[in-house]
Amino acid sequence: MGNVSQQQPYPWSAASATGVGSWPGEEPDEAMRTVVGELPDLPHLTELPARGVGADMIGRTAGLLVDLPVEVQPTGWRVADTPGRDLARAGSFLSYDLDTLTEHLHAYEGPLKIQLAGPWTLSAAIELRNGQRLVSDPGARRDLAESHLEGALAHIDEVRRRVPGAQLIVQIDEPSLPSVLLGSLPTASKLGVLPAVDRVEVEAVLRTLFDAVTGTGSVPAAHCCAPGVPVDLICRSGARALSLDARLLAQAQDDMIGTAVEAGVGLLLGVVPPTDPPLLPTDPLLAAPGSRSIGASAVARSRSRLRTPSRNDPGPAGRPASALGMSDPATMVDPVRELWNRLGFSPDLLSRAVVTTPACGLAGASPRHARAALQAARDGARVLRDEPRK
Repeated sequence: MGNVSQQQPYPWSAASATGVGSWPGEEPDEAMRTVVGELPDLPHLTELPARGVGADMIGRTAGLLVDLPVEVQPTGWRVADTPGRDLARAGSFLSYDLDTLTEHLHAYEGPLKIQLAGPWTLSAAIELRNGQRLVSDPGARRDLAESHLEGALAHIDEVRRRVPGAQLIVQIDEPSLPSVLLGSLPTASKLGVLPAVDRVEVEAVLRTLFDAVTGTGSVPAAHCCAPGVPVDLICRSGARALSLDARLLAQAQDDMIGTAVEAGVGLLLGVVPPTDPPLLPTDPLLAAPGSRSIGASAVARSRSRLRTPSRNDPGPAGRPASALGMSDPATMVDPVRELWNRLGFSPDLLSRAVVTTPACGLAGASPRHARAALQAARDGARVLRDEPRK
């Protein structure tokens, strides 16, 4: 390995950082303002699942499906006869988010990332009318893939219309892909597991989707923060960027990742903790012994009201911001530098080929931690540029 052109075109500039997609809170304008300010070189469309049904990853993309209505049941999203209020709610959330995107980035020129749940994760999450997962039915899988493709292309066209100067990176979120391929998804009764879907079918569906995304002039990317990501299958399907949790990568995957980099595939590697660290006993947000304790939600609200610090500012109880889960940037990106060293590629290529990100979405973090996580990702990207060797 190691034979990669230094002139390899990537859709982002050197030492870029970005987010995975989700963000805490319920205010799209505040979320988008923060992301644009913290990630000026590679912003992304924010997702705010805390708003409830329809703002979640599955509901957001289900709202884009064409002629395949779904609704919420106690067990989750399920195929329905006609569109109802759940889809209307999802569409309203997305419309509001796109309006906010337009307000902040209408004149922007450069790479912009948007996210959609992938067809295999959708088919694993959405139920048929009988309560079984849609992925269990070959005909239903085919219908969903076609509906998803049509909806995704319409969404890309809409974003491009609103931000005409953007080079779109379309991230397809597939956290359930390893389970689909391994046959580890539980049945509706929870007493068994569904059979694995053939890799040939999985690859064909993704290839059709990625080819169509490429045909719009956008860059197809795939995100999976689960262990055992099928890197080889995703790359054969045509993804031009892979978003992975660097902390979960095993040395057994080195060859697949190296082959992808040699083929010009970019990497978005998660290096920043996506949630707040556990509170220390000395943290003033915890009740003192003998006093009435406060719940986790109250702690999160209290944290959110705190001023967002720089990395060296003192946090609660005098703790530096780095103690809030943001370790030294050089230490944070060590897994990436170690991977690059094992692959044998030029150190000069590292900051061009790799974008640093949080390890997963930030919906479960406090607003304070989320903002600090983006800053930490930027700091990590600069380390990869200035100190590519550990």
